[in-house]
Amino acid sequence: MNTKKELELLFNELYSAGTEPELDIVLEKYPTIFNNPENWRPLGGNENNFGVIENQQASPIASLIEKITNSIDATLMRKCYEKGIDPKSPTAPKSMDEAVNNFFESSEYWDIASQRRKQAEEIQIVADGPPRESSVIIYDNGEGQNPEDFEDTFLSLLRGNKNEIHFVQGKYNMGGSGAIVFCGKKGYQLVASKKWNSNGEFGFTLVREHPFSLEEQETKKNTWYEYLVIDEVIPSFPIDELDLKLHNRSFKTGTIVKLYSYQFPSGYSGFAQDLNQSINEFMFQPALPILTVDKKERYPNNKVLELDLFGLKRRLEQTENDYVEESFSENYSHERIGKTKVTCYVFKARTKDNSVKKTRENIQKRFFKNNMSVLFSLNGQVHGHYTYEFISRSLKMNLLKNHVLIHVDCTNMNYGFRKELFMASRDRLKHGEETQILRKFLSDKLSKSRLAEIEKKRKNSISVDGGDTKELLKDFSKEIPKDSELFKLLDDTFKLDFSDQSKKKKQDKKESKKRNKEEPFQPERFPSYLKLKAKNDGKTPVAALPKGGEKTLKFETDVENQYFDRVEEPGKFKIGLLNFSSNESEGGDSPGKPKDPEDILNVDVSSPLDGIIKVTMGPKKERKVGEMIQLKVTLDGTGEEFEETFWVKIADPEKPKQKSKKDEDDKVPNIGLPDYVLVYEQENEEDKGGTTWEKLSEQGIEFDFPNVMYPQMSGEKLEKIFINMDSRVLKNYKSKIKNINEEQINTAHKKYITSVYFHTLFLYTITRKRGYRVLQAVQGQEDKPVSLDDYLQDVFDNYYSEFILNFGMEQLMSSLGD
Repeated sequence: MNTKKELELLFNELYSAGTEPELDIVLEKYPTIFNNPENWRPLGGNENNFGVIENQQASPIASLIEKITNSIDATLMRKCYEKGIDPKSPTAPKSMDEAVNNFFESSEYWDIASQRRKQAEEIQIVADGPPRESSVIIYDNGEGQNPEDFEDTFLSLLRGNKNEIHFVQGKYNMGGSGAIVFCGKKGYQLVASKKWNSNGEFGFTLVREHPFSLEEQETKKNTWYEYLVIDEVIPSFPIDELDLKLHNRSFKTGTIVKLYSYQFPSGYSGFAQDLNQSINEFMFQPALPILTVDKKERYPNNKVLELDLFGLKRRLEQTENDYVEESFSENYSHERIGKTKVTCYVFKARTKDNSVKKTRENIQKRFFKNNMSVLFSLNGQVHGHYTYEFISRSLKMNLLKNHVLIHVDCTNMNYGFRKELFMASRDRLKHGEETQILRKFLSDKLSKSRLAEIEKKRKNSISVDGGDTKELLKDFSKEIPKDSELFKLLDDTFKLDFSDQSKKKKQDKKESKKRNKEEPFQPERFPSYLKLKAKNDGKTPVAALPKGGEKTLKFETDVENQYFDRVEEPGKFKIGLLNFSSNESEGGDSPGKPKDPEDILNVDVSSPLDGIIKVTMGPKKERKVGEMIQLKVTLDGTGEEFEETFWVKIADPEKPKQKSKKDEDDKVPNIGLPDYVLVYEQENEEDKGGTTWEKLSEQGIEFDFPNVMYPQMSGEKLEKIFINMDSRVLKNYKSKIKNINEEQINTAHKKYITSVYFHTLFLYTITRKRGYRVLQAVQGQEDKPVSLDDYLQDVFDNYYSEFILNFGMEQLMSSLGD
């Protein structure tokens, strides 16, 4: 078979196969082509390609993202060629943002649905095959390739053919091959393309995992991946256009790739919903919009079959009124890390039309489908992530762990630091020194950010007086001697103390009740002024920056909180260096004067919060005491800029504060057992120290009849145990007591409280002291990490509390005492 018409028929049969088994039937139809070893060549020209291809992205979604990234790169490359620019020349764009601004005049209108949809049709992700065994078609109207160039582009490995092009994401020329391992059982991938200028034919090839013969199994350890040639060349035929069942267009130029029987994670169905949401997560802020397309034959009742996407950032802004309670950003500057922008999105604990559980499920499905709570991106593509364990363990913000998404933009980091963060597969962080430094840096910064205020506010809103743990402990100690191993374990964990803590507890509960009597802040879409909140005569330093420390300056304005981060018409806050004076004379070998503030200072800029922009500055290690720095900050508005000019001075390190006797006493607090708080379905007049399901639900803590307890934790420290007094377990237990009287009710309540409380302590103490980490098996996916508080609550909600209550605390105490 070598006539152009026969090759066209062959391609159509290969492309029309919906699944791997259907493709096998096509291959069996042409044994002289597909069973001829002379027609197969190893991918990358090397039979040892197994390791390169197999050791890339760890998940099928991350692998698919690399294909989409290649399509974005190809589309930008085409536009560059159409402009007559060599992508490797000095006149080519230096970044993706610059390329989009230069090549797409319509980009400013992509927030309009019709304009965005039109552009999204240039890159399509199309479903094929039945829902239970979906194949994926990826199309782009990009630069395309001539058949004779396939082996140096699509079919090469580690050539680095994009390494000198600054406005594309690809670099190693290997990421696109990572998806092959998720293509069914045999790695079938069809690649076809035609050059953007139509100077050449439409070429195609089939990639597969080489099928081992019996003889090869005896002589070789690993197989390899290979591609099809016919008569020693990439098969091709001339076209004007092809009907490849794309949405709203025929194929004329560009590239189309088909991945047969793709191994999606469990639970994935429609492309316009599930896959669309996952791509949005991994493409936090893509350079170009994309279209996901499903088919009526797959889902006859689905009314939404085509849906464009433009990144999670825009989805968060679009759905802000429904799920996002507030958002803010921090711009950090660090001498080793470089510049980093961190944006935090805090979700509502409960939406008005849904329960706490339903709200959390909706948030998880819409924004955390891949369990990524902290996203690290480069040019808008996520290259690694943390799960919510960073929120609970590093930030110790357990109430927010399911309700905050953090985006870390690594694009402007120092190159030397950034290249050590990510694996070449661009789907996960390395476990190296730089990753540890970044984790600690983010933990330190975010622990002092607006997030800490939000966590404290939510915690204070559920703060109520607890039950008498002192009496519980006394009752407990009667059953178990203080010299027993179990008592020592609790004592070692909680530092048990029988002394009177009423004064301490009263002091802890004292909260500031100061109210801001000023008129409420009225934000504007654009600022009308900028003012430094400090005395500034233009000559005297407004702040002394201590060596090894930092100072925060506040600037007053009237712009809305999302001004720096909103998708439409975002604003900018810039800091410039005007003058710098050093105490040292400058000799011939002295370094040149700094040009930017970041040459001298570590600078953090927070997004506006109710009219205040905070700028935190600290001198770099090599700076000298006495150096004077003149800075200018600029806030842009609607065609005009507002600025403030001021001096700062580098000062001696701050002396450690002298510790008073009171400080020393406060440093080692009298820590006892965590409080317990009784929770009721409705207000309980008899228990003034309790709370209700509704009050807890306002902060994202769910209580209903099936729930027994909730352990409030800060990091891994157990602070309080909420016990549900209207749980089904307790109601069922009391229903078994015939003719129950008030005394029996009180006894049942005490037994229930004691059982839940101390069993929580035992499980918490043992789990933490033994250093266990909990994983939950999820069908079709990787094991899911489970935080200690979620684990404890789930255990009690699922039969454990019913067991301990019916088993009897007396028998339990007796057995433990033995």
